[in-house]
Amino acid sequence: MGCQPAADDDRPPTAREFPRAYRGYSQPSGNSFSSEQVRDDRREAETVMDLADIRPGMTVADIGSGEGYYTVRLAERVGENGRVLAEDIDEAALRQLGDRVERERLANVSIKLGTEDDPKLPEDSFDRIFMVHMYHEVSEPYAFLWRLRPALREGGQVIVVDVDRPVARHGIAPKLLFCEFDHVGFRLVEFVRKPELAGYYAEFVADGERPEPHEIEPCSQPGEETEAAPQ
Repeated sequence: MGCQPAADDDRPPTAREFPRAYRGYSQPSGNSFSSEQVRDDRREAETVMDLADIRPGMTVADIGSGEGYYTVRLAERVGENGRVLAEDIDEAALRQLGDRVERERLANVSIKLGTEDDPKLPEDSFDRIFMVHMYHEVSEPYAFLWRLRPALREGGQVIVVDVDRPVARHGIAPKLLFCEFDHVGFRLVEFVRKPELAGYYAEFVADGERPEPHEIEPCSQPGEETEAAPQ
């Protein structure tokens, strides 16, 4: 395993068996990447759901759901026989989302509080797991992805939508994204850039055996920040 700082006091105890990421991470800048109307006008969610082949009856997770832009649109797409789990580490955002779910009577949506190194997803449960404009905020990517992987059903996919720019500017370079996923046992199956996304779309599947935490090699990223990016 790559060298790590001697002290891990600044890390969650549950993440310390995993390598420290050689990159920074963005502090959340709010739960709205852009206004919902602007995103709908450029057909963002519709484009992402089409690329991910979301169909009625599927079970999907919306990680970093915030106040629910994707959650409510996924709920409509999967229909009454499908399920959506909205997860976030922001309790206030989840309370607002809970109010929205009740107001819009979304009976196929449930809500879960996660942690910075564990999305707390049930095993073998999801056809798709979405991380939209939030992966650059994950401070413990190796622990997070390692614990996320068992939640996929056979043939399930992880969908990442993000922006190709430095972590400090609320994005992540595709090369680094691919490396972090690869080192936890995922394989990239599709990557596209589209103006509707204001960024890129990446699709991963679990591939081979999941490595043990001590076997994971951290990805190097010369020039990237080694501390949390400022708000």
